[in-house]
Amino acid sequence: MTIRFATEADTPRILQFIRQLADYEHLLDQVTATEDLLADQLFRQKRAEVLLAQEQGQEVGFALFFHNFSTFLGRSGLYLEDLYVLPEYRGKGVGTALLRFLAALAKERGCGRLEWSCLDWNEPSITFYRSLGAEPMADWTVYRLAGETLDRMAGDIL
Repeated sequence: MTIRFATEADTPRILQFIRQLADYEHLLDQVTATEDLLADQLFRQKRAEVLLAQEQGQEVGFALFFHNFSTFLGRSGLYLEDLYVLPEYRGKGVGTALLRFLAALAKERGCGRLEWSCLDWNEPSITFYRSLGAEPMADWTVYRLAGETLDRMAGDIL
């Protein structure tokens, strides 16, 4: 297995992985990303990065991540937005390899942490993450403004 950084030519495959992940999470109806939008945001504006895990030249998993910042640590961190491995490759070390690569990248870039979120019902992933030594942040709740609520909050300030 190899892990490599995605290029713009990988955009169709990245979108496929995003849709497969959304389907697994019962959120496929919320995917509005397009190849053009992803190519622009990921490769032209460099808003996030993507790793692809390959087995015999075939992409079998991906990780999409970006830098965040911890004011307490005074350093950046990596935030893993999505991790997905094709069902037939789960349990074969692909997810672990992607997370190990991300951890090494975080260290190489001087980051203080690697973080991600997981749906509360996703027991297979929770079990996997805990087996790696990851700890849930029980005292924190994620909040979100999106869609009409985001529009209303932003108003006409900019």
